[in-house]
Amino acid sequence: MTEKATFGAGCFWGVEAAFRQLPGVTQTRVGYAGGHTDDPTYEDVCTDRTGHAEAVEVTFDPDRVSYEQLLDVFWGKHDSTQLNRQGWDVGTQYRSAIFFHGPEQQAQAERSRAEQQERRNGRVVTEIVPAGRFYEAEDYHQQYLEKRGQASCHAGLRAAVS
Repeated sequence: MTEKATFGAGCFWGVEAAFRQLPGVTQTRVGYAGGHTDDPTYEDVCTDRTGHAEAVEVTFDPDRVSYEQLLDVFWGKHDSTQLNRQGWDVGTQYRSAIFFHGPEQQAQAERSRAEQQERRNGRVVTEIVPAGRFYEAEDYHQQYLEKRGQASCHAGLRAAVS
């Protein structure tokens, strides 16, 4: 049986690529989560008026990869101390967010964030909120880097923020 996990960590392309490399991840979709507009497009989300974050929905086999391992990838692929931005990308659509699917994920996410807060001197701005409706992004965004023969667009980020 598989489970879902959803994360917002800035631009969804590099984050999706990182999750796709994990054994036990059976599917990823990039899209939009946490907003108030139905059926948003990429152009809508880029206006910073829909309330959505660029997000990655991960389907995983918990017998092969744990939610904690997914959280490790999430923390390692972005700077959780930047409010509503990642590097050059600025706006609430680039916010750091964990969209939990149930109380167990919520508890694990909160524990994990507390650990990150300690490591980063209380500067973590990651929100932890219930997963609502996920809107899949346009097809050209799905596996964007993979389609272009690239593995990552966030090279060296882990070293810079750890």
